Amino acid sequence: MTHQSLWQFIIEQQEKLLTQVTQHLGLTFLSLLLAIIVGVPLGIIIARKRTLSNPVLGIAGILQTIPSIALLGFMIPAFGIGAKPAIIALLIYALLPIIRNTYTGITGVEPAVIEAAKAMGMNRRQLLSKVELPLAMPVIIAGIRTAAVINVGVATLASFVAAGGLGEFIFGGISLNNTNMILAGAIPAALLAILLDQAISVIQKLKYGWFQQLKYIIPVILIMAGIGYALNSPSKNRIKAGFTPEFMGRQDGDLGLRSVYGLDVKPLVVNDAIMYKAAYEKKLDLISGYSTDGRIKAFDLYVLNDDQKIFPPYFAAPVIKTKTLEKFPELKETLNLLAGKLNDSIMTDLNYKSDYLNQTPEKIARDFLVQNNLYKNPGKGNSGTIRIGSKIFGEQYILAEMYSMLIKGYTDYKVETKTGLGGTKICFDALMNDAIDVYPEYTGTGLLVLLKPTAETIKNVTQSADKTYTYVNSEFQKQYGIQWLQPLGFNNAYALMMRRKQAEELNIKSISDLKRYFDEKN
Repeated sequence: MTHQSLWQFIIEQQEKLLTQVTQHLGLTFLSLLLAIIVGVPLGIIIARKRTLSNPVLGIAGILQTIPSIALLGFMIPAFGIGAKPAIIALLIYALLPIIRNTYTGITGVEPAVIEAAKAMGMNRRQLLSKVELPLAMPVIIAGIRTAAVINVGVATLASFVAAGGLGEFIFGGISLNNTNMILAGAIPAALLAILLDQAISVIQKLKYGWFQQLKYIIPVILIMAGIGYALNSPSKNRIKAGFTPEFMGRQDGDLGLRSVYGLDVKPLVVNDAIMYKAAYEKKLDLISGYSTDGRIKAFDLYVLNDDQKIFPPYFAAPVIKTKTLEKFPELKETLNLLAGKLNDSIMTDLNYKSDYLNQTPEKIARDFLVQNNLYKNPGKGNSGTIRIGSKIFGEQYILAEMYSMLIKGYTDYKVETKTGLGGTKICFDALMNDAIDVYPEYTGTGLLVLLKPTAETIKNVTQSADKTYTYVNSEFQKQYGIQWLQPLGFNNAYALMMRRKQAEELNIKSISDLKRYFDEKN
């Protein structure tokens, strides 16, 4: 396949990129303006009542230390998915620099100036508007400037809660091993941060009289940002779809739905950590998922039949460099102890224990190995260290723990686990760069995301799971010096799913049925 340049990618995706830039600006402006409306008065209040300053600044500081994704996760139960939780989270992140700089600016006004103003007969309101705010304004604007740059960066995470923005390209690119996609999101985000910072620096140099005109400008900007975001948000269908960033950019994903089925559901882009629950709570009606995911059973979801076969076989197997197997001769036989031991129903049940019963991956892995007479007490680990990686979802954590326990029990190697790596690209790059030695991968992902063969090759090798495995293993050894060990036995393919009750009511059993439904409604 010919290599696509970044410029070609941008031209091809210009409409989508413009939408994401507009959404990103909308999220940033709305949250920043709301943070100013909340933060500046709070800063003024704690400057007047100094005893409140430590508690207020302390709370704002604590809120800003909460990891961005965790904060977004806290927002979902109260505000659902979409722009609302993202804007509230961004508002919270912007508060600390605005409150602190407002407080610092006002309390930093020379006492002699305050006394002179009082001697002239100014009351507290006049003192604030004619003396304190004008003198403190450069410091306040500096706080707003800091908050704006923070928000541009944090807004990339809004795609995790289906709020759009440039994070869709960034996280999709990380999952898809697509550098052009990552850069198409990251470069505009960086440019927006620089432009916004410079624009506010110009405002910072204005005389105070200009700031009094902002009371007319701010509502206009607020309305324009809201309208711009609304116009570029995904349109509302009767069936609201939500797909992961990775699914959006794959041929065995949204691209295949469009090209093979002719199905354009105008999906929201949403993180898979919240996707299933959003479907269960009726915030989404159609989601992309994984065929062995335990949440299918937990939330009573129905997997639509892929009657035109766009989802290739996704047999799981450990991938490892040939030179690592030569360095650790007992490793291959040990890892292959799991070969063929996990069929679809077994893996689904193990995922159910993790996703719904909240059992730890360690307990699930140990119980399974004990049940299958594979568990041995760990040895001393005096013959070197094996580093096991995993992607950031439950199934991978479970598999990583199984491999860890097997290596500790059957060899004299020590084990380090590096779990929760962001996606396919991060795991594969870590393996190539010797940051990890082994991780569980899927043959379909290896084929479509990492090898990226021609359409004809894909058609030929996806006719059976064995053909896919043989081709992927052969090409990985040739191109990367990496071997696929024996498959574990289950097929975790992509799938489209709906709530079972809704699918029954609409008589939708397959993706073709879904296409007919959309044709009738649109």
